[in-house]
Amino acid sequence: MSTAQDTAPRTQAAPETGTGRAPSPLDVLLEPVRGRVRTAVVLQGLASALGLVPLVCLAETAAALLADGPTDTALVWTLVAVALAGAVAALAAGTASTLVGHLADNDMQLSVRHALARHLGRVPLGWFSGRGSGRVKKVLHDDIEDVHSLVAHTLPDLAAVVAVPVVALTYLALVDWRLTLVAVLPVAAGVLLFARAMAGSMRKMAEYAEAMGAINTAAVEFVDGIQVVKHFNGHHRAHERFTRAADAFADFFVSWSRATTPVTVASFLVLSAPTVTVTVVAAGAGFTALGWSEPVSVVAFALLAPALCAPMNVIGSRVQQIQTARSAAGRVRDLLATPPLPEGSGGGPRGARVVFEDVRFAYPAQDGAEEGEEVLRGVDLVLEPGTVTALVGPSGAGKTTLATLPARFADVTAGSVTVGGADVRDVPAEELYRTVGFVFQDVRLLRETVADNIAMGRPGATRAEVEEAARAARVAERIEALPRGYDSVVGEDADLSGGEAQRVSIARALLADTPVLVLDEATAAVDPVSEAAIQDALSALARGRTVLVIAHRLSTVAGADLIAVMDDGRVVERGTHGELLARGGRYADLWRAQHPDARDAGARDGDVGDGGVRGGGGADGNVRDEPGEDQ
Repeated sequence: MSTAQDTAPRTQAAPETGTGRAPSPLDVLLEPVRGRVRTAVVLQGLASALGLVPLVCLAETAAALLADGPTDTALVWTLVAVALAGAVAALAAGTASTLVGHLADNDMQLSVRHALARHLGRVPLGWFSGRGSGRVKKVLHDDIEDVHSLVAHTLPDLAAVVAVPVVALTYLALVDWRLTLVAVLPVAAGVLLFARAMAGSMRKMAEYAEAMGAINTAAVEFVDGIQVVKHFNGHHRAHERFTRAADAFADFFVSWSRATTPVTVASFLVLSAPTVTVTVVAAGAGFTALGWSEPVSVVAFALLAPALCAPMNVIGSRVQQIQTARSAAGRVRDLLATPPLPEGSGGGPRGARVVFEDVRFAYPAQDGAEEGEEVLRGVDLVLEPGTVTALVGPSGAGKTTLATLPARFADVTAGSVTVGGADVRDVPAEELYRTVGFVFQDVRLLRETVADNIAMGRPGATRAEVEEAARAARVAERIEALPRGYDSVVGEDADLSGGEAQRVSIARALLADTPVLVLDEATAAVDPVSEAAIQDALSALARGRTVLVIAHRLSTVAGADLIAVMDDGRVVERGTHGELLARGGRYADLWRAQHPDARDAGARDGDVGDGGVRGGGGADGNVRDEPGEDQ
């Protein structure tokens, strides 16, 4: 049996086909399972054809019973046996088709999801912040589900659409060619009406997918921001965006339905079994009266003529499903084509010294712009091993962007970022994340046990090590109070507050034991009690490491070894808390703005004010001076 990796779709350009055209995204997704899909289609076509055998046998039985002279009993019983055999064979072929098709679909979904998971794992982490999670979710779940419908249902159903009319038409033509022409008329009329209803459907399906994507993104944003929406009685941009997206989709769908529904309903009526049956029976009665047809022929047409049209009633939805699957495959292709970060192939860091040298960074251009906005403009900064460096400054100054570069959330546009003397672009990702850890204010815990969430950075950690990290992060007591303690599952029987979840993430970072650590205002959104516990945990976490802290409240980093003040993508000041206050520049202005009543703006150098991360850690604790460290 082929594995998911064996059948994973490739992202590189596919070779051109014999027609001179490159295969479509849908062809690429289906290529690994194409043979089994064809088998499922053939089996379903065979099952549909065999399903007509009982009807044919019934018509022939009627002819045998109504024939002049003695009834051929042996023929009648033979026809009954053939009808039963045909029904059983049709059931067996249909079951086999369903089994083969769903197994092929399962392998296809598994291979595509594995490919997407592997690829998204190599995409810059900063890429995700520029896209709504609803759009990514749509590709990972909804679009793959659309392709599933195509493989497991639509293509086999289309085999029935072809096989049933062909077999029925062949038999009826042998019975009476005149009535066959009459029976074909509703088919021709229904097809013409359907073609008119489907005109421009490709463009409409693309608009439909775009509208659904907008709703998905707006819905996720609306749910994430529901507290703000309720606080302002619904007057919030997330609420307005969701409402606009929903209204736009409703307007589009109503307009599309009004244009297509009358014609579509007319095609269904023309192709319905009662319409076809009444048409052929009426024509058969007339032809019999004129002597053109045999009365028994009408029986065959009454039984089998609806089979000419019945499959056509599903072709509309199946064609739409094909178009939907093509659009979905295109979005999967586009996601797989997202440029990943090049994997580093050099050596690992030789220490914990972090150097930003003439760093420039611009986010990728969007909305047709030739280039993105430059948010970092020539930053030079050195983080010495065992020290705490704080980044402060107004919103939009570039603090978070700069802090994410050592962890390689994105690559610099110009300049370099080195950790332990190695350019982060040259360090293999696994080695880099063993060296650089991060704790952000936006905590993400997986739906796993609390112990597994803590051990994420060190999957092989023992339970004793996990518990020790939890104690150091000041969260052990809360975990032990859970119904199953460390085995409680987040989101099931582990309902943690924001501050508790933050301390779990700190325990995770403690256990990972990375020499370099990035902290992004980990106490910004918690209550004072939780803040005190988190600050204690952060002080334990920072001890002996090279720490870069993003701070909005200056009192939390007053004791840092170095404070870098950023503004407009540049470092405009640097020094200790006391030095910067004495200088009376940008930092002093920020401090006075946050402490307007303070007579002595300068807390003693080395003090943390209200319990922030302490500096002056030196190279003790978890960071060791190794031979060859780039100091």
